[in-house]
Amino acid sequence: KHRELSSGFPAVIFSINLLGRITMCVCENERACVEGQEMVDLNVDEQRAYVMRLLDALEVTDREKRLKVARAILYLAQGVFDECDLEADVLHWSRHNVFLLYDMGIFTALLELLSMEIDNGAPTVCKCVCVCVCVCRVLLSIMYLMVETIRVEMEDDKPEWRTAREAFKTELGSPLYNGEPFALLLFTMVTKFCSMSAPHFPMKKVLLLLWKTVLFTLGGFEELQQMKVRGREKLKLPPLPEDSIKVVRSMRAASPPASAMELIEQQQQQKRGRRSRRPLVKQDSLDTYNERDPFKNDDARDEEDDGEDVDSGIEGEVDPLDRDVIIQPPPPPPPLRPPTDRVSFPKGLPWAPKVREKDIEHFLETSRNKFIGFTLGNDTETLVGLPRPIHESVKTLKQHKYVSIAEVQIKREEELQQCPMTMGDEEVEETPAEILYVGMLPSLSQYVIALLKLLLAAAPTSKAKTDSINILADVLPEDMPITVLQSMKLGIDVNRHKEIIVKAISALLLLLLKHFKLNHIYQFEYVSQHLVFANCIPLILKFFNQNIMSYISAKNSICVLDFPHCVVHEMPELTAESLVISALYKLEFRFFSIFSFYYCYYCLNTCDYKLTNIQVERKMLMLVVFKSAPILKRALKVKQAMMQLYVLKLLKIQTKYLGRQWRKSNMKTMSAIYQKVRHRLNDDWAYGNDIDARPWDFQAEECALRESIEKFNTRRYDKNQNSEFAPVDNCLQSVLGQRVELPEDFHYSYEMWLEREVFSQPIQWEGLLEAQ
Repeated sequence: KHRELSSGFPAVIFSINLLGRITMCVCENERACVEGQEMVDLNVDEQRAYVMRLLDALEVTDREKRLKVARAILYLAQGVFDECDLEADVLHWSRHNVFLLYDMGIFTALLELLSMEIDNGAPTVCKCVCVCVCVCRVLLSIMYLMVETIRVEMEDDKPEWRTAREAFKTELGSPLYNGEPFALLLFTMVTKFCSMSAPHFPMKKVLLLLWKTVLFTLGGFEELQQMKVRGREKLKLPPLPEDSIKVVRSMRAASPPASAMELIEQQQQQKRGRRSRRPLVKQDSLDTYNERDPFKNDDARDEEDDGEDVDSGIEGEVDPLDRDVIIQPPPPPPPLRPPTDRVSFPKGLPWAPKVREKDIEHFLETSRNKFIGFTLGNDTETLVGLPRPIHESVKTLKQHKYVSIAEVQIKREEELQQCPMTMGDEEVEETPAEILYVGMLPSLSQYVIALLKLLLAAAPTSKAKTDSINILADVLPEDMPITVLQSMKLGIDVNRHKEIIVKAISALLLLLLKHFKLNHIYQFEYVSQHLVFANCIPLILKFFNQNIMSYISAKNSICVLDFPHCVVHEMPELTAESLVISALYKLEFRFFSIFSFYYCYYCLNTCDYKLTNIQVERKMLMLVVFKSAPILKRALKVKQAMMQLYVLKLLKIQTKYLGRQWRKSNMKTMSAIYQKVRHRLNDDWAYGNDIDARPWDFQAEECALRESIEKFNTRRYDKNQNSEFAPVDNCLQSVLGQRVELPEDFHYSYEMWLEREVFSQPIQWEGLLEAQ
């Protein structure tokens, strides 16, 4: 029985690919192997015996036969859906079979086949191309299912499954595959695809597998938070002031500032003698309506019949254009929610302020120059001669002093550079992040450029060029659509294809930056420099320089074709009208709005983590010069607290360079920054200070950082970096008495070498005597 399965799967659900699918079938020899029984009816020993026969069949030389066996393995990994009647049964057997496949060594066998396909290069014959593409797609599909299924931990997992998860995690993160982690093999596939040496690689599957592999081996945000806590304990630093994940999750989205069109509309309504239906809302007020639907569009709210009901329950602010209008008394408050539905939010600012050591030193230096007339260098304890308010200020600053892991790492690196003999060798912990960085270091620039090329090709406003890479090769059909339904399917599939690629790349970059920053700050800075030099920041701004609300709310999938729904239930007849109705369905709209939102969040978060360092040049040149403020301000219309937080972060670090008039015209945005973003107690972001805006300091700071990174990489990873400090043997007898390892064929060519290099070469004895 033939079933058409998905050729691409997003991170949350497995959604069927509408075009360019792989037709999967239950092989005839599969039924014969189990003697007429179904896979779900076999006991564990019979299942293991059957998987062993499939493993032996993978070693055949015929590629088409290997493809059939690989498809049978993929059928097992997808939950033997032909033998299940419920979606829950498909998911259960998929998880059971994946752990069985891993226990039988299928992943290692698939890895060997994938390495062989990569080394074979791009096939030239049309039939070979089709078979090679199918093999790569099937292999990557199985490996993705295994990585993603084993990565996710369930409460009812068996003890042996938990052990297998830890073993698989260690295996993927260790240099067990040709001396390098598994992620580097996938990075190689990315670079080969972008260099046009292997254009047949299914890049969407490669990127998805690469993202999930890095997420599995390095850990997600929660694991990263735990690693940060353990790292601070190891360095004997004070604990974190709060859990950033919990703080972000407790935030609520704020109403965005009114746009120019809304102001014009309100002015026109005021001239007609009636009050505006939708007055301006304070930036710091929180819309209770958006608690239930944080992704609801502003335009949808304007279409409501009763505007007062929509705005009830929030604190309104009268438009300056409407001050001459008589203000009606506020409507009665809405009924309170049941106690079980109430959500308690913390009062005050969500983040504890932070102060660095050099901020305290700078404050004391300024105060001493003002009141005493001289300074004491880096002394932060002596307060003699300073007035009482300065004492209280220093006490407050020290209460909120925060020493980061990065500052400790930088100080340690400076000591190692200054005293290499005294400090001795550094003990580097072989963490998964360290192993991955060591493997990526020789070709890091190629990896970054390749990922950004794919990100540019998947941009929504990018146009096809003859010299650009083709990321839609495995999506576009051989025959172009001729009906409206086919055109709609193709459009949905292409948009979905690009959406998954963007999400995978941005999430991958974010994970690498976060883990490298925790592992060592200079590793993070090195990757950041490559991203900045490759124009990643204007590329990310390109994603937001469009109608962000329509892009966020786009629904690039069809619910009836989602896996496993499509293989368990009967497939309904699809029409152009049904696709439109499905796209407008409220529940599906909410779900896919969330799904579409995440790739934008990852892009923004990646941009934020590259820029929120104390690097004045990057903030000035990249954010201000590329005029990112209006683009980021439009992104505030997305009523999602996490996205608003990172948008406001990027706006905060450039406010001092935008001028006084911009700050005066965007006071609601400034208030939102104050409410949601963490502050430094003596930060001058709100009023601007031109001391840090001197252009001759920018390049010096960036060059000093680059020099520090090069010294770090040379000291830690260059094998010949300690050659000048190595002891030298000056004894002639001991040097000549050393045993030299010679190649096996040396004695065959020794006489020939003597004839060519010694006997046939004239010796200038007089020159030798003169040299002595």
